[in-house]
Amino acid sequence: MRAIVAILAIIVLIVIVGFFTGFIGAKQTQEGALPSVSVQGGQLPKFDVDTANVSVGTKETTVEVPKVGTETKTVDVPTIAVKKPE
Repeated sequence: MRAIVAILAIIVLIVIVGFFTGFIGAKQTQEGALPSVSVQGGQLPKFDVDTANVSVGTKETTVEVPKVGTETKTVDVPTIAVKKPE
């Protein structure tokens, strides 16, 4: 039973990753509609909130800052081409 649940969870994760990365595409083919609902009565809760006072500002001080140098080099990097479904 655990193996079946684990396999289903892995499949769901693969499908989610496929949608987010663009490997799987979905198009809406029909509009949806919400059901009609009537609501009566009710009341939102009330809260009395006390918050702390926060002061934000700046002050001038001396700190040690390291100097970092960079240089530009030409290197070969891997490339990947992906064609998304239409």
